Amino acid sequence: MEPLYPITKTISLKHYGIKDATIRYQLSPDELQEETVQKGQGKITKSGTLAVNTGEFTGRSPMDRFIVKDEITSDKVWWGNINIPFEPDAFDALYDKVTAYLSEKEIFVRDSYACADPDYKLNIRVINEYPWSNMFAYNMFLRPTEEELKDFDPEWTVINAPGFMADADIDGTRQHNFAILNFTKKIALIGGTGYTGEIKKGIFSALNFILPVYKDTLPMHCSANVGEKGDTAIFFGLSGTGKTTLSTDPNRKLIGDDEHGWTKENTIFNFEGGCYAKVIDLSAEKEPEIYGAIKKGAILENVIIDNNGEVDYADTSITQNTRVSYPIYHIDNIQESSIGKNPKNIFFLTADAFGVMPPISKLTPSQAAYHFISGYTAKVAGTEAGVVEPTPSFSACFGAPFMPLHPAKYAEMLIKKMKDTGVNVWLVNTGWTGGPYGVGTRIKLKYTRAMIQAVLNGDLGLYSYDNYHIHSVFGVAQPRECPGVPTSVLSPRATWNNDEEYYKTAFKLTNAFRENFKKFESYANEEIRRGGPQRYAF
Repeated sequence: MEPLYPITKTISLKHYGIKDATIRYQLSPDELQEETVQKGQGKITKSGTLAVNTGEFTGRSPMDRFIVKDEITSDKVWWGNINIPFEPDAFDALYDKVTAYLSEKEIFVRDSYACADPDYKLNIRVINEYPWSNMFAYNMFLRPTEEELKDFDPEWTVINAPGFMADADIDGTRQHNFAILNFTKKIALIGGTGYTGEIKKGIFSALNFILPVYKDTLPMHCSANVGEKGDTAIFFGLSGTGKTTLSTDPNRKLIGDDEHGWTKENTIFNFEGGCYAKVIDLSAEKEPEIYGAIKKGAILENVIIDNNGEVDYADTSITQNTRVSYPIYHIDNIQESSIGKNPKNIFFLTADAFGVMPPISKLTPSQAAYHFISGYTAKVAGTEAGVVEPTPSFSACFGAPFMPLHPAKYAEMLIKKMKDTGVNVWLVNTGWTGGPYGVGTRIKLKYTRAMIQAVLNGDLGLYSYDNYHIHSVFGVAQPRECPGVPTSVLSPRATWNNDEEYYKTAFKLTNAFRENFKKFESYANEEIRRGGPQRYAF
């Protein structure tokens, strides 16, 4: 629910090293939208939605994400090209530069929090150079009441300065942009990029360390919803696999669309207070809830608008990663507490551009662990002429760029929770059928929705030979029938009409799985290793 305004509290930023700034504290979304337009940093669409251009960066820059290596992190973080170490002294020097840059400027400050479960609440202060970045923080984090703000004590601080450019040779960064987590000082320092996703993913990454290390809680890059009978469904998936779309269901209440915790008390809670959805090819017919959420208070990023204020969602001339952020109350059918209980089904979503994985299959616990650690989807070719070859993409735990610990740590927690609760795990291919990208077609959204609904209704039943077929390459159990889905669609091989090419492509993908899994083999037990494809081509 939207909190009341105005906010009467005033604050100082001097203890952050930000001096003589004009502080605009806890402005309402309307005020921030007006400030953005007045500064020439955004436009208003026909629906009243604010539209901004994030500048040079229209997505995250994973090679410019760092974690300060110190006493807290040195022995726990899985260091490498995902979690890149940053020296404490270098952080302090860069921090001083950023705060000096923000001094004497007009600064937008917001107090908010993450984690809807009161037992896991994390208070956050967000300090922004731009008003629309602060409006994004309003949309995406949980919103305290004015009563809660009176004694608000921020535990973590996000300092966001898109206009500050680092000097890589001096500052220890790779280039002029950076996103750095400091777990000792509890600061996320972001500069040189206007992409708002860095703000939310900074806090997500912090929680992916804090919750498992200190709170015995599994953090998950997933969406979640709850049915009328109180059964919670969890949707894991990388960007573009349908995580937000499939969890936004008119028949089920949305808990959240991207980041959740699974507690030792067996509850699921949303980290956030909003949604950050891709809007490429968005339509009212395909995704009515998301389409309807795009109204005053939402922020569209990097979309093309005509002279009448109409948005062309098919136009990707700026980026394919066009986005919208909106507070969760823009969705009508939400779980007011943002907490669910009784997890019954987990869906692993993958957009298989090779077109060889079943559109839905049931996983054993060992297969679930294997696919969770693998985190497979596929990237399709860009717009270059003649380039049609898909590329396998693996992101451990369906969120490797945000996971500071070794993936096996999260997988072990998931396996335990699966066994303790008896939850069913399903692998859902939202990608291609009838051939790979460039030959086949994307599986119809209505079929994927029907498969999800069949699982939630219990229509697919328990595993048996009569009801399921074991895939000869991947070893997963694919249902023979599903209400609302043509039988031919359920068998990926049958959709190809070319067995030789199908198996050749399927074996090619299993080899990619095996090659990717090599880096986890020393951490994975025999049960997990048995969960992978057992047949492969030489």
